[in-house]
Amino acid sequence: MIFVCYPKCTTCQKAKKWLVANGLAFEERNIKDNNPTLQELKDWHKKSGLPLKKFFNTSGLKYKELKLKDKLPAMSEDEQYSLLASDGMLVKRPILISDDFVLVGFKETDWKAALNIE
Repeated sequence: MIFVCYPKCTTCQKAKKWLVANGLAFEERNIKDNNPTLQELKDWHKKSGLPLKKFFNTSGLKYKELKLKDKLPAMSEDEQYSLLASDGMLVKRPILISDDFVLVGFKETDWKAALNIE
């Protein structure tokens, strides 16, 4: 599994701690240093089954600075993918990627269900 995170993010820290506590093996990837590519974002979005809007870090400074709340509804999917691929800080995190699923954000109940943990 790949754990895409921003190490300074408290939610990412909590999710990483949870993964370690549950003995799960993962490869960590810093989203700021290694931004997801356009193709990765498309693949992850498709595999996640979530609306593309869920991939945006709506509480981030960059999101607010660019006034994306107002702009996103008018943007095409391709424009949104390009924007996400341009800056990792626009992407919601953490993201957990496996062969079977993509989880965006950390909700313990969702992660337990996806990973078959009691």
